[in-house]
Amino acid sequence: MTASNIPTNPVLDKLPKHLFQYVHPQNYERYSPINQAVWRYVMRRNVEYLSKVAHGSYMEGLDKTGISTEQIPSMYGMNRILEEIGWAAVAVDGFIPPAAFMEFQAYNVLVIASDIRQLENIVYTPAPDIIHESAGHAPIIANPEYAEYLRRFGEIGCKAISSERDYELYEAVRLLSQLKEQEGTPEKDIQQAEEQVNFLQKNMGPPSEMALIRNLHWWTVEYGLIGTLEHPKIYGAGLLSSIGESKWCMSTEVKKLPYDITAAYQAFDITQPQPQLYVTPDFAHLSLILEEFANTMALRNGGLSGLQKLIASKQLGTIELSTGLQISGIFTRVLQNEKGKVSFIQTTGPTALAYREKELIGHGTALHPDGFGSPIGKLKGINLAIEDMYPRDLDAYDIYEGKRIQLEYEGGIQVEGQVITGTRNLQGKILLITFKDCTVKHGAEILFHPDWGIYHLAVGKKVVAAFAGPADNSSFDLMEHTLSSADKAIDKTVEQVQLESLYQAVRSIREKKLPTTALPPLIDNVLTHYPKEWLLLLELYEASATLPPSSTAALKEALEVLQTDPAVAELIGEGLKLIDNGN
Repeated sequence: MTASNIPTNPVLDKLPKHLFQYVHPQNYERYSPINQAVWRYVMRRNVEYLSKVAHGSYMEGLDKTGISTEQIPSMYGMNRILEEIGWAAVAVDGFIPPAAFMEFQAYNVLVIASDIRQLENIVYTPAPDIIHESAGHAPIIANPEYAEYLRRFGEIGCKAISSERDYELYEAVRLLSQLKEQEGTPEKDIQQAEEQVNFLQKNMGPPSEMALIRNLHWWTVEYGLIGTLEHPKIYGAGLLSSIGESKWCMSTEVKKLPYDITAAYQAFDITQPQPQLYVTPDFAHLSLILEEFANTMALRNGGLSGLQKLIASKQLGTIELSTGLQISGIFTRVLQNEKGKVSFIQTTGPTALAYREKELIGHGTALHPDGFGSPIGKLKGINLAIEDMYPRDLDAYDIYEGKRIQLEYEGGIQVEGQVITGTRNLQGKILLITFKDCTVKHGAEILFHPDWGIYHLAVGKKVVAAFAGPADNSSFDLMEHTLSSADKAIDKTVEQVQLESLYQAVRSIREKKLPTTALPPLIDNVLTHYPKEWLLLLELYEASATLPPSSTAALKEALEVLQTDPAVAELIGEGLKLIDNGN
């Protein structure tokens, strides 16, 4: 999928190209009449209940985002309306990597899973679906304060450094959610996937930055409450989209805690209802906690610990030096001086250099295909760092074109070679010094040999930031995601086709595309062949409101029989209340 496959929108036009690899066609025509009935049931129940317990922005946002209770929203229609509030939406194939999810948010784009939960999972599904994403996330972004929090969260969150186990857990949860939503999945496969998720959750090791910020995301964006501990309102999308948890969370059985940074250290289980929830006094407080957490990240602290996090992640990352020079690659080594400061950094494989998120001309992966290494810090015995030297200072220390010099750093790294040139930033600070015939060594270890070619020395007295991903997205080929679901229609049995035709017939009667005279034979057909299809019976009972009671008595009786089943009793009871209130 490329940008050209999606109707244009000013917000989408600004998305980096690599994010389009996660976009999946919505294929609206694939939604069956049963899917539409599931949407309608959940949304009608949600709107009726949430009008009392959700934050005021929710009901207002439903109108602003054009989300109807009657039919699944079209992504194209949503984009036309979201454009008015500076946002957009794209359909994706279920779970996508957390960093990519947050990067979409950073560009004011809602990620919406295009699938919809199966009827048997109508109360709750661990898989992201269009009910959760569009009806949960979209309405609240109509609130400007919350929308800015969401954007800012994405901007910071996509820079969080992950661990190897984070990606394993993502893959395991993604597989579990797919298996649970696929029709006919063997129970043993689901059980095996659940065991893998549980194992990983219990053996993650120390939480990474990504794990911690995902906790904050979960307890706010997904499962957040707002107001007072005694009288909270719902704003989290997971609660807004679950007819089960939206009621459960309001009970005294769920512990309510004041939202603060400690929520980052509270893990969650995506497969279970949450035993505690956090309450923020207002949306502005969310941003305060986000900034407090960001202050703990390598993104703002850099240093030795930041580099160590990048090395442990074994993923593409970036460090920024005090001159503004950014080095992006897979970091594999760091040396430190006697003060515990970074003295040397090394990447392995394709590496690119940038300044202010823009690749330095001539310093892409083509020039640095095998890695990049450089000493960092101040020169030994010289108080003035190279980056702070004026032209006269540089001349005095022989750091000048054509001069052969020897530099010794506080960390014991020695650089000897002939200066070719220097690269400066807009403020005049030197970012790079280029040498020929250069040797770099640490004690007896050779870190760079003259035979290896031209050497580029990074200038910077310290590492001020370390974060996940490249400084400039265009420097690397980031196209590595494979869509998991096949883009083809699923073969349906004759019985499924017949059942869907009955759901469609009821819908057509409600929309006055078929006359009400079609109801009596339809009622007989459903009661004869599908007496246990509770949602179909409810839809049919509602559509038959204009018929005499004698014509609907059998329908009502069939529903009452089904209500003896605890699995659907509450669903039917609440559905009947909706119908009675509507009539």
